Amino acid sequence: MSRSPSVEESRPLTPVELELMQLVWKLGEVSVADVLAALPAERKLAYTSVSTVLRILEQKGVVHSRKEGRGHLYSARLSREAYEAQSVRHLVATVFDGTPSSLVARLVEAVPLSAEEVEQIRKLLGRKGGRG
Repeated sequence: MSRSPSVEESRPLTPVELELMQLVWKLGEVSVADVLAALPAERKLAYTSVSTVLRILEQKGVVHSRKEGRGHLYSARLSREAYEAQSVRHLVATVFDGTPSSLVARLVEAVPLSAEEVEQIRKLLGRKGGRG
């Protein structure tokens, strides 16, 4: 008997799934037409493609749908923050060999950070380490 994976077991979203989820998170409850209207003009996706991706997201447990007239309305079951946390855990496990400090080291080496961002990171680490 097959069962759909829980959100926690889910693999990271594909680029197009994430693109559509960004719109769902931003707009709230959406129809396929809403998603198409919110896409940049240069992003040419067919109605059926958007509909298919939203149904896949529903099968993954990331969105849920409800019938509305002849179509469906989709809304997030997984918050942006929960997906971010899940993605970081996956990244640490698969790319950084389970070592979060390696991720942080690469972040501060590879990404330009303003003085304010560095200070914010210090405060976050201080709170996590029990220091204030």
